[in-house]
Amino acid sequence: MTPAPTAAPAAPVLDLDRLTRRYGSLTAVDDVSLRLPAGARHAVIGPNGAGKTTLLNLIAGTDRPDRGTIVLNGTDVTRASTARRSRLGIARSFQQPSVISELTVLDNIVLAGWPHHPKRRGAWRSPSRYRQHAESAAQHLETVGLADLAHRPASTLSHGQRRMLDLAAALAGDPRLLLLDEPAAGLTDGDIGRLLAILGALPASVAIVLVEHHVEVVAELATSVTVLAAGRVLVTGPTREALAHPEVRDAYHNTGPMAGEEPEHGATDLVTGTTEARG
Repeated sequence: MTPAPTAAPAAPVLDLDRLTRRYGSLTAVDDVSLRLPAGARHAVIGPNGAGKTTLLNLIAGTDRPDRGTIVLNGTDVTRASTARRSRLGIARSFQQPSVISELTVLDNIVLAGWPHHPKRRGAWRSPSRYRQHAESAAQHLETVGLADLAHRPASTLSHGQRRMLDLAAALAGDPRLLLLDEPAAGLTDGDIGRLLAILGALPASVAIVLVEHHVEVVAELATSVTVLAAGRVLVTGPTREALAHPEVRDAYHNTGPMAGEEPEHGATDLVTGTTEARG
């Protein structure tokens, strides 16, 4: 009896091979390799200046590597434009929310999703096509809890609401890989809880790469972690194991505050994300 053929393993959603970026004598990202499966929940952490945001820039296409390759779902995108990467499924939020203040909350999402909509031509001139875009945008606003504010000018939103709008804009393209650059920065505890609930409810078809300074967010969301120091990978592994690694602890002690640490008020446990007050 002929055995049934085994299915070929799925291509990783993201495959970075020896990625390097230099700025003059400074090597911001140094020989970084990383393979992530579809649906991954992965965090990139490290001391200030470790190369975390530069790595996201390289993946998103806003910067170019000096060496190495970037493969998205089996397609080499190392030299691809940001627009092509977006069409292939990469979306990103930023440290500073990317919001058009003059537009309504709804139209920010209509505009963000427009390049990905199958009936995008003439959408702003055709009332029926605009309604289709608006219906899709409204669903994303519902996801992030902004549906009731859809027709308000984006300029009236609080910082936390602008963060949620930026996330909705990233989701509007139905991404397969979502890049988040410090999404919890400046949020209240309540907003962080809502952010975690939203990200935790995303389907497994969406992989997440997260740069974050709140260890509790990393511990709650990420199942795996890459720790960078001076542009190089110290360790990649399951979240608790990576955070507990001796080299990781040494790196933070030697280079400054740990991501999520509050040095003036308390010390953050790298494994649990809890903060103990100092006497």
